[in-house]
Formats: sequence, structure tokens, C-alpha cells
Amino acid sequence: MKNIVIGGAWPYANGSLHIGHIAALLPGDVLARYFRAKGDCVFYVSGSDCHGTPITIRAKQENSTPEQISEYYHKEFCNVFEKLGFSYDLYTKTSDLKHKTFVTEFHKRLYRSKYIEEKTVKQAYCPVCKKNLTDRLIIGICPACGVATRGEQCDACGEVLETDSILDAKCADCGAILTFGETTQLFLLISKLKEELRDFLQSHPYWRKNAIAFTKRYINEGLRDRAITRDLDWGIDVPKEGYEEKKIYIWAENVLGYLSAIAVLCTENDIDFKEVFGENARHYYVHGKDNIPFHTIILPSLLLAHGQGLRLPDDIISSEYVTLEGRKISTSQNWAVWAKDLVEEYHPDTIRYFFLANGPEKRDTDFSWREFKEQNNSELVGAWGNFVNRTLAFIVKYLDNKIPVAAVSKEVEEKVVSAYPSIGEKIERGVFKEALEDIFEIIRFGNKYYDVNQPWKTRAEDKNKCNETLYSCIWLIANLAILLHPFLPFSSAKVIEWLEVTPEWRAQNVDAKKIPDDFSILFSKV
Repeated sequence: MKNIVIGGAWPYANGSLHIGHIAALLPGDVLARYFRAKGDCVFYVSGSDCHGTPITIRAKQENSTPEQISEYYHKEFCNVFEKLGFSYDLYTKTSDLKHKTFVTEFHKRLYRSKYIEEKTVKQAYCPVCKKNLTDRLIIGICPACGVATRGEQCDACGEVLETDSILDAKCADCGAILTFGETTQLFLLISKLKEELRDFLQSHPYWRKNAIAFTKRYINEGLRDRAITRDLDWGIDVPKEGYEEKKIYIWAENVLGYLSAIAVLCTENDIDFKEVFGENARHYYVHGKDNIPFHTIILPSLLLAHGQGLRLPDDIISSEYVTLEGRKISTSQNWAVWAKDLVEEYHPDTIRYFFLANGPEKRDTDFSWREFKEQNNSELVGAWGNFVNRTLAFIVKYLDNKIPVAAVSKEVEEKVVSAYPSIGEKIERGVFKEALEDIFEIIRFGNKYYDVNQPWKTRAEDKNKCNETLYSCIWLIANLAILLHPFLPFSSAKVIEWLEVTPEWRAQNVDAKKIPDDFSILFSKV
């Protein structure tokens, strides 16, 4: 039994989730459900990112407070994740006292390391608004790609930016040209960790291409030291004398949320925290490609500088983007499908299936309502739902609900028994689309097997043959439900209950029992 850590990216609590967030985060739940079914000890954690300037900006716009804004969206996120079946062991928030306490203690130790240094740097100031500006209040041109951007990180190329590196810097509120004063901050000396980070990258050649390419670029272009404190009034206090008016910079505390959440679970379950970050573990981090540097550069740098030998990330499950009807999703232009609306209108497994079968694993993928409808109707209703319904309905109608006693067809048995290790290996590698397609190939095989063996004819002509066909189909359906459970937990749980098997990841037999009268159709047409 291994300790499996699965960290889902922490969505920013300043606006609703859209389909791009769902596509990026769903693989985490597949991993968690799969490893639990295998019998491993799973720590599936995430939470709402409740600090940072965008939240304070929204609070000001809505005449509210950062606490009220972040709490509103945190509750909305919890509702969306619950309705989509995300099986987090802990979904928390960065404003939680336990997170703040963990981060404070982590930073106290961090400040004693040779990788932390105090530096005097430029501080942006707006002469019209008469205030110091945080990164998100600075607009200008990205020095790396030349595209219009906002401070902290370029949305176009992903470059992590310093305040004084932005070209033609202006105030986002009033458009005034900025002046620069000076301020003192604590810096994480990432440049001194270049060799460790390069070795870390080279030891993970199986990461997705975008993770390798982004990380290699950051290292090759020259790693820059990064400020871990800021002149803010919303966030976690800096635990250092002389820094009473400053806060820990958001990127230096939100990625520690994975650790703080695991620490909570360890305390609640009497588990050694260091054991979860030790040799007998595997750590997955699941997020979109804009978060790659924070998981392959920033988090490892913090862990290395901390100096307690905590395990670095093993697997980076970094998605590309989802477009909407051929156009880039834009929350500012309201060109998005909001997750809170989607979960109210459609079956959760219909939503999960679309974003897993069309997951942006290697390149951007597009969401269209036509494809959403067609894939539900052809695959979930026409293939999987049809196979389950026609088999169970036949047994209810002609065999008085009783599953017949018979042997499983060798052809069926071989196909299913070999599927468990094959599909499991693909899930562990983060190849979810292929794994799901392999399962649906077996579903299509099952429908063909049913058609070829014609139980509606053999019922009268060859009862033994009919029984073998039906039991083989029932056995196949039970094991397909187990294989599908990490992907489609709601519909799979129904089948698992009807046939009295478990989600345990192994081929399972089905007892000759009665099928309940009230078994239902799994999916309806969109």
C-alpha cells in the first residue's frame, strides 16, 4: 500500500468556475478513485485560493470585503465539486486558520535557510491615485512576448513577471504612468537551486510535453530570484520582525496548501506527515498549463529551501486549454460556460464523460454544444446505457429477474481480465482519454457479443446458450461498471449496487441473484 498524494489546483475565489477549470481538475478525481479502488492510502486535497489582489479589487468594485467575496465563491466551488462527484479527502481554503498556521511555521523555518535573502527593490506608485500598486494593478507590455499584460504573470506566454520588468507600466485603475520608489522584501533565491531543479526535471522524462517545455525554458533562460513578501493588507502575516506591515506573497503560500491540507488529514487520522512525503509515496499535481511553473519551479524551490527532505512532485498532470465554440474562453467578455450552470442542467456523468473523453491532455480542445449532445446520445445512451438496459430488461422480462447460473464466455473473460492492468497503467500515467476509450471499446464489444449470440432466439432454441450469453453480459457489465467508476461514478455506483459487486479494482464475479424491479435507465438523451 502506497501513500498517494493528489493535489488539485486551488481555484482563485474571485469569480465562478468555468468549463476550462473543470477539464483541468477532473483527472485528479479519476486518480483518487482509481488508487482507492486499488487499496492505496489516498490524500486527495485542494481548496479555494482566497488571498491576493484580484479578490481585493472585486471586493472594492462590489462594495464588499475580501472575506465576503472569497467565502461566497468558496461555497459556490464546494457546491460545484460536490455535484460533479469530486471525492476530495479535504477541500479547504487558504483563509482557514490551519492553513495560515502551517504556512507561518513553514516560513519561519524557511527564513533560516541560505536560500532566503533580504533585498531592496522598486515599488510601483501611482501619482494620480496616490498609492503603492500591487502586481495586478499594473498593466503594460510583457517583456518576453510583447503582448499587453497585467502584473505577476503574462496570460499570453506564461512568463512570471517582476513589477519593474513590465514595459510601459501604467496604473490599471486610472491609466497614469507609474513612478517607482523602494521597498524591502524577502526573496527566495531560486537561482541558487538551478542544478537541483535541472536534475529534478531530467529525472521526470514522462511528464507531459507542456510541463517539460515550460520548465526547461524557465531554467535555460535563467532562473530569477522571487520576492516572497509583499506590501499588502490582505493575506498571511510575514512571521519576521520588521515585516509587520507586509504579507506573504500569494504564490509563496497557496502552493503550500497541498502540504497544509495533508497535515490536517494526518493529524485527524494519526498518520506521520513525513511518511506521506517519504519514499513509499507518489505525488500527483493536477492543473492547467498556466500553473506549470508554480508546480515545477516554485513549489520544488520552496521544498528544497525548507531543508527537511520533503518529497518533490512525481507526476505533473498539466492540461492544455479548452476553447468554447472555436473561441478562447474570456470571463471578462462573458464568453464562457459556467460550471455552476452546467451542473444544474445536466447529469454529472455526462459532464464528466465529455471533459475526460475530450480532455486537453496534449493540445487545446474545443467545447461545442453539438458535440456535447452527440457524445452523450451516442456513447452514454446508445452504447453503455443501451448495453446495460437491454441485458437487465431481458432478464427481468423473461427470467423473472433472476440472473442465470452459467459460466463466463472465455472470450469475455480474457478481454476483461487483461483490461484491469492495462487501463490501470494508463490512468497512472495520466493518459485518461486512451483509458476511457479502451473501456468503451469493451462496451462496443459487449453490444456486438449480445447481438451475435441472439438471446431472444436462444431463449427458446438453446436455454444453456441463452444463459451463458446473459450471464457473460451481466459479468461484463459488472466489471465495466468497476472500470468506469473512477470516470463515471454516479452511473457506475448504480450498476455496482444492482449487481452487488464493489468498486475494488479487480475482476469480480456476480452471484446468481435477483435484479431489482426498480432498476433504472442510466442516461437520458440530451
